[in-house]
Amino acid sequence: RRAISRAHTATHLIHRAFRERLGDTATQMGSENAPGRLRFDFPSPTAVAPGILQEVEARVNEVLLDDLAVSAHLMSQAEARAMGAMALFGEKYGDKVRVVSVGDWAHELCGGTHAQRSGQLGVVTFLSEGSIGAGVRRVEALVGADAYRFLAREHLLVNRLSELVKSPADELVERIERTITSLKDAERDLAKVRSAQLIASMDGIIGEGKDIGPVRVWAFEAPEGTSAADLREMVMKAKGRNRPELPVALVGSAVADGKASIIAAANQTAIDLGVTANLVLKTALPSVDGRGGGKDDLAQGGGTRPEGVSDALAAVESMILNRFAT
Repeated sequence: RRAISRAHTATHLIHRAFRERLGDTATQMGSENAPGRLRFDFPSPTAVAPGILQEVEARVNEVLLDDLAVSAHLMSQAEARAMGAMALFGEKYGDKVRVVSVGDWAHELCGGTHAQRSGQLGVVTFLSEGSIGAGVRRVEALVGADAYRFLAREHLLVNRLSELVKSPADELVERIERTITSLKDAERDLAKVRSAQLIASMDGIIGEGKDIGPVRVWAFEAPEGTSAADLREMVMKAKGRNRPELPVALVGSAVADGKASIIAAANQTAIDLGVTANLVLKTALPSVDGRGGGKDDLAQGGGTRPEGVSDALAAVESMILNRFAT
């Protein structure tokens, strides 16, 4: 019960601090008090900037250090308004109201239980701030021993990170940002190398192609992990190697991150025979539970059933074979 009382008093202080910083529109729209923690809802059209949250949290903790007396008094609504007491959004009050005051700083109409002094709360720390609906924000916070334990864990975590990256705590963010940037640069460079190696070994991947009816057909699987962009480049390069008068259709597949990519292409001579990239793609996609589309000369899609890529390629070859069967 005492822990809930401390959380309740903390809610009053947070309410007052937000109104002090954001103005009178920051009126409490809802709250929940539990042992060691609370949530506070208030209207705001946008997210509250981290700097403002830090100021509000600091202001609340200043009041805790001041160890102000918490008192409750019955009075008329007129008297309560005269002393600047805050009323809760949507609440209805009688002629006599109970006003809970924290020193001369916070006055709020309330019928609940509270700490006797602000210093009994110990410390208040914000956990999060976020949207819970259009124009309504929610702050969640810890109070007292729960807040202390949380801050102690955070301190240990910061120290551990400092040891791992060999950087002082006040330089951690900059150091981690540099490390992330370096990793992203390295990943991009590695992707370029892999892409170049893949294209260099393209002949061995796509093979010689098959003559199916009047059309030269390439249906191939790229190595696992090949990106859709690299697969597309392989298909386009292979298409461009052929004489324009030779009807050419290509379909390439690749599996990466548990998903299948399908790229199809056809030259104008094949298109004139009715073998378009879109037709090839639409023939392949059902085998991989896929979706996609494109133009007559180039089409692209993907599917969630990567184990079906071999069936997809076989379906394309069968479709072209049946199209020109005599």
